[in-house]
Amino acid sequence: MNSVKMMERTDSLEKIKGVGPKKAELFAKIGIQTIGDLIDHYPRSYDRYGEIVPVCDVQEGSLQIISVRLKSTPSVQRYNGLTVVTVLAYDETGQIRLTWFNMPYIRQYLKMGTSLLLRGTIRYKRNQYVMEQAKFLTMQDYLNKKEILLPIYSLTAGLTNHAVTQAMTAAINEVPIQKDYLSAAVRKEYDLLERSKAVREIHFPRTYESMLGARRRLVFDEFFRFSLYLRMLKEENRQTVSAYQVTETSLAERVKHELPYELTGAQEKVWAEMQKDLASGYVMNRLIQGDVGSGKTILAVLALLACIDAGYQGCMMAPTEVLARQHYENFVKLLAPYGVRVTLLVGSMTAKEKREAKEAIISHQTDLIVGTHAVIQDNVTFDHLALVITDEQHRFGVGQRQALTKKGEEPHVLVMSATPIPRTLAMILYGDMDLSVVDEKPANRLPIKNAVVDTRYRPTAYRFIQKQVMEGRQAYIICPMIEEDEDLDVENVIDYAKSLTMIYGDAVRVAALHGRMKASEKNEVMQRFAQGEIDVLVSTTVVEVGVDVPNATVMMIENAERFGLAQLHQLRGRVGRGEYQSYCVLVSGTAKEETKKRLEILNHSNDGFEIAREDLKLRGPGDFFGIRQSGDLEFAIGDIWNDAEILKSAADLASKTDLASLGDRDPDFLKNNGCFADAFTL
Repeated sequence: MNSVKMMERTDSLEKIKGVGPKKAELFAKIGIQTIGDLIDHYPRSYDRYGEIVPVCDVQEGSLQIISVRLKSTPSVQRYNGLTVVTVLAYDETGQIRLTWFNMPYIRQYLKMGTSLLLRGTIRYKRNQYVMEQAKFLTMQDYLNKKEILLPIYSLTAGLTNHAVTQAMTAAINEVPIQKDYLSAAVRKEYDLLERSKAVREIHFPRTYESMLGARRRLVFDEFFRFSLYLRMLKEENRQTVSAYQVTETSLAERVKHELPYELTGAQEKVWAEMQKDLASGYVMNRLIQGDVGSGKTILAVLALLACIDAGYQGCMMAPTEVLARQHYENFVKLLAPYGVRVTLLVGSMTAKEKREAKEAIISHQTDLIVGTHAVIQDNVTFDHLALVITDEQHRFGVGQRQALTKKGEEPHVLVMSATPIPRTLAMILYGDMDLSVVDEKPANRLPIKNAVVDTRYRPTAYRFIQKQVMEGRQAYIICPMIEEDEDLDVENVIDYAKSLTMIYGDAVRVAALHGRMKASEKNEVMQRFAQGEIDVLVSTTVVEVGVDVPNATVMMIENAERFGLAQLHQLRGRVGRGEYQSYCVLVSGTAKEETKKRLEILNHSNDGFEIAREDLKLRGPGDFFGIRQSGDLEFAIGDIWNDAEILKSAADLASKTDLASLGDRDPDFLKNNGCFADAFTL
């Protein structure tokens, strides 16, 4: 048996008893290769036996425990090769149907009149609550597990939760405790557990409260590392002299004055901030944060024109080919009359097209390069690249953004984000950047009309969508799933599109779009929709960052309760981009009161920043195993929305930390999940 001293965080997993080469390969599939990786593999949730719930209080989608008496003899039927056993049960508050799939032997335990203690998932089907795949419990089982939190880990095929738990127990017990990098005084000031205790409690919590305390400490560590790293970047950027001092903006001003509209006050303010940056003699490193449709792109164009007018190149990187192509087409249309040469570079171009684009870039036969991550490949060389812009910054990793900046001699950096984050959080999350906010929308935009409805409204919505199509408009319908999932009673794109085609017939042209399609297929569908060849696009959230279709006036979102508010707002932003009145229909698949309350925030506001603030107010300390906002900065355990207060505390400590105390080491250690106890002490 290995002694405590023989097992270190850097050791291979095979040091743990019971983990051989084959099991180690399975762990490696989920990014776990060392004992340290294993310890930092936190539970994604916990299994907890709650109270016994009366039948009248069961909640759809929940895993619950009921105490019931069987009302009937079991029924056994077969559907498409699937054996289904059903039986009615009741308590003094109501009745419920019990269902088991592919477990025909279960009927021998189902005698009419028998009392049972059961645990299973609640569904609502055909106007009745159903408990599926219920497990039998004894009262002693229930009492033993009632207050225990059993960790549930992210897995891969062949790797069981039990195997991870066993390995975790050995690792936690045998790896030496490292000194906490935070002093007792600092831990007391920020209400934090000792780190070694937090690591043990996150995996094997004694109580729900102890798990919350452990999680708070580990989230704090993650946010603290992140805040320190950004602060170090900002210190470096502040001292970087620019090789591209841009003081002349006559071309940009000319284009601005010849636009068919006037900039808003907010846009003018941000344009002045960018001009000051470009002329300062130091590298610009600025984030433009603006709600959907607030006019960030034209500000990017003006900054690019200022650099191009000075004889330099500019580059914009978009997260999808569809968006990159639309930017390219719009820029050519707007800038060709002014002699600005625009080049596209995306992955799906032919080898010849790519070669010609790269030759034009290196020889400076082009001024503005628009593309996807293809522009940061090693074989793409720019000639005096003065400004790099990333669109939808939250879709790119920090590494990708930095790779783009390395394409020039310390070029100016501008990033744009439509994610509606309250200003206080944005200043922390983008702490390495100067922040500009475009908080005013163009005057010619009509506010979107919203409706929160249940599934009974569908026929009315379909008639309304058809009426809009007859008037020449288009619509999006969003589903949370690509295809049917037996375990989830939610709408899926494939079946929904087929069903809608049958309902509309030839009157409405329906198409489907989802993430499993090839990039070329997705591009083709989006282009056809943009060109008006598709009337109704049934899609997953892949359209969240998509092309502008000013003709689209209806956004209908099925199972809206399964999305975060920020994501729903992003999706809603796909409509209302033209001159026509637009509408957003949020279809909720649940009657839960808290869900209605959340969705009503969207119903009453089109302001993304206000929605974000209200969303934060509704979230409590137990919400972090719920829906994560898609597209947000991904942390191993922290969530910028649910843990906003912890983020502020961690940033506060980072702002007080003497960076010199970190020593002369690679700052990458600040981004790692592992404990950095040897780095410094506060």
